[in-house]
Formats: sequence, structure tokens, C-alpha cells
Amino acid sequence: MSFNDYVERKGSDSRKWDLKGMYEMASYVDESSIPMWVADMDFKAPEFVQKALIERIEHGVFGYNIAKESYFESIKLWLKNKNNWDINQSWIVPTSGVVPALCYAVKAFTEVGDGVIVQNPVYPPFRGSVELNARNVINNPLKLIGDRYEMDFDDLEEKLKEPKNKMMILCNPHNPVGRVWKKDELERIVTLCLKYKKILISDEIHSDLILFNNNFTSMGTLNDDIKNYLVVCTSISKTFNLAGLKASNIIIPNNNLREKFINEMLKVGSKPSPNIFGAIGVECCYSAEGEKWLENLIVYLEENYLYLKKYLEEKLPKIKCLPLEGTYLAWIDLRSLNLTNEELKVKLEQEAKIVIDGGEIFGNEGVGFIRLNFACHRSILEKALERIERALKNY
Repeated sequence: MSFNDYVERKGSDSRKWDLKGMYEMASYVDESSIPMWVADMDFKAPEFVQKALIERIEHGVFGYNIAKESYFESIKLWLKNKNNWDINQSWIVPTSGVVPALCYAVKAFTEVGDGVIVQNPVYPPFRGSVELNARNVINNPLKLIGDRYEMDFDDLEEKLKEPKNKMMILCNPHNPVGRVWKKDELERIVTLCLKYKKILISDEIHSDLILFNNNFTSMGTLNDDIKNYLVVCTSISKTFNLAGLKASNIIIPNNNLREKFINEMLKVGSKPSPNIFGAIGVECCYSAEGEKWLENLIVYLEENYLYLKKYLEEKLPKIKCLPLEGTYLAWIDLRSLNLTNEELKVKLEQEAKIVIDGGEIFGNEGVGFIRLNFACHRSILEKALERIERALKNY
């Protein structure tokens, strides 16, 4: 497909584009507002996925379904080819999404009052899955050194050695800061989790969206011993813009952990089986056609990011677009403008008519930043940046 084909999303019941959804994030919203917030690309799903879904719909019967052997084989082959990770079919637990899976994991592997370690600034549902289940969020904040985020391993060890802290949730690639953690960084986490016998949840939902020749390392490919403590979250939703198909696959090598996880699913009436259309989406995407589509997507995303970065450097040099290694979410530093959160909201939402994710929702460490989704038609990105320039140029 051509990613330059414009798709009108208003009126499609899109949480990202329709006013009701945008009101969740922005105070000043009207028909002219441009949404650059939730991690939802504006590109059509791959044509081969659409064709397969249409063929299934034409069958006309949508009863209870089972996951075919080919479903699991497609996941195994994709992880082997992309991440050099050999997995067993029995490790795969289909779920309706990574966020529900995080909640299952928190309830399965910790008790009320236990601590769960996250690394702010980070995807808000990490904290939500902990707090909503009466556990304690333990923050191991990332350190911004120059324009690059690093982990504070000394602080991480202090928090992992605390007996009441039972689990860590890692984001790789990291949302929102865009780091793709290096192998040696991940190995240090593995060493610490093994030393203190702590469960490690690795959210790798963006692992296929690696930009500018960076290298992704899955946690599953490191020290074999970590498999007794490891849960890896994967999905087609971000890579192929198929969040609405509700198809995620959680990889749990340890039999005991996997049984506990599935038991938590069953308690709320959820079974480890994909829905009819999600199963089709997974098999279609995890194929040679999916790989080719993804290659073309990466080119378009890289070009959009470079356009965004250059525009800000030339038009708004006080604003820093941090280097991006993965995802389609730019992490932008506006702290030099010395505007409060409320002042930024007025400038961007009311004057510029841009709906973005304010950095504060990712934790206190995100105050003064914004996260901007650039996975859209270039004309939308250009218009959004022009509006931002007009609203902020005097600062």
C-alpha cells in the first residue's frame, strides 16, 4: 500500500479522532482539532488482512472458535525470524490486549499491598494496573542524561532487594521516551531479577517498530534462568494498526506462572483463546506479506520523524525532539519555554487546536514534555507543526 493515501477517520467511531474520545485528553476540543495523542496510526490495515477478514465475514457464521495450529505456528515463526527466540506453543496465552494482561499478571503474581516496580516516565496503564488492584507503585525513575534516557541500576537494585516488592514491569521499546534498551542493559536487569527472585514483565508490544537500524533484544533470548520469572507481552495491535481486533499474545515459559496467569483470566470469565477476527489478523500479519508491509511502514515513519525533528530545529529551536530508536511516538522537551502544565494546555489545545498527551500523565518526570504521535499522513503532520509553531513562536 501507499502510506501517502489519506484516510478520513472522522465519523468512524474512532476514539482518537471523534470528539467524545478527544475530550478524554483535551479541554478545548472542536471539529478543527487535530489528534496527535493515543498510540493509534492513521494508516489503513494491510490489504491482505482486509481481504482475509472479508472472506471470513462472507462465510456468515461467527460462533465459538478455536485457535488453529497455524495460529500458534505463525507466532512462533515470527518471534524466531524477528527476535531469534525459539518458543514452545504451550507458552503462548492469547488475550484481548496487553493492558488486561498486565492486570492479570499483577493479580496472579502479587498480593494486595505488594510493590510493583515501574520506570517513569512510562505508559500510564503500568501504574493503573498496579494501583487499581490495591498494590503499590514503586518508581525506579529513568535518568535523562543529555538527550538520552538511562536506567538507574543502583536505585533499581535497592528496590528489587526489598522483600515486599515482588515484580517489575519493563517497557521495551520504551513508551514514551523511545529508547530501545541495549542487550547489556537488559542483561543487568536479568541479573538483578534472578539475584532477588523477582517476576519480570517485559512489555514488547512495540518491538517490531524499530527505527534507524537500532537492534531489538527480547528478554526471552537472554539467560535461560530468567524464563522461570519471565512474562513477555506481544501484539499485532501497534505494528499493524489492528488494536480493534483485540489480539495479543502473552508468552509465559514457566508452567506454574502460566497456570496462575490463566486462572486469573478465568476468574473474570476470559478464556485464553483469540476471537475469530483477531486470530485471522495474527496469522495474516505474521507472514511474509506482513514483513514486507512492515518494511514499508518503517520507511514512512522514519521520514515523518526526520521531518518533525528538522521542523522543530529550524522553527522552534528551544524545543527539543529527543532521539528516537523505536515506536512512532516523539518525546518532546518544552521545559525551556518555562510554561506551566496549564499554560501549555491552553497554548496547544486552545490556540493550536492540537490534542496531544501531556508529559505529566506519564509521571512527574514527564512534566514539561509532550508525547506526539506522528504515525499519520504527512499533510496532517505538517498542519499540526505549523499550528504548534504559531502558538509557541513567541516563547
